[in-house]
Amino acid sequence: MKIKSKPKLCLVSSSGGHYEQLIRLQPLIDKYDGFYVSEKTLYNSKANYLMLQTDLKDVWMVPKMLCNMIRAIMIWHKERPDFVITTGTLVAYPFYLLSIVYRKKFIFIESFSRIYDGTKAGKMMYQHSDLFLVQWETLLEIYPKAIYGGSIY
Repeated sequence: MKIKSKPKLCLVSSSGGHYEQLIRLQPLIDKYDGFYVSEKTLYNSKANYLMLQTDLKDVWMVPKMLCNMIRAIMIWHKERPDFVITTGTLVAYPFYLLSIVYRKKFIFIESFSRIYDGTKAGKMMYQHSDLFLVQWETLLEIYPKAIYGGSIY
């Protein structure tokens, strides 16, 4: 009989404020098993894996996203996460797609900095999120199926 081990968590976000919010979830990593994914920037990150930084205005966005997708597939097959948790931006998108393909749980936490409007990443990933959390009640108008969870800070 196979014994079920602790679920494995993939916590992924861009650098800076999104990452600062994500590391507030360290108690989940302590309780379960997990790893961090972020972007390679000048920002000092203790993430286990670093992806290329990009955004929608970057002229190299498509090639960078393809590189990030290949890297995400390699990380996915090595780590085999059960849950993907993100505070957003495009670095999370490959993991979002992989969570759909492999039928794993995807949790999106909308950024604390968004009070009245959602992020583009949140709007892109809202539809297929298993759990979508907002940190401001005002965002429930934009994301009606979301759950108000209060501040992550």
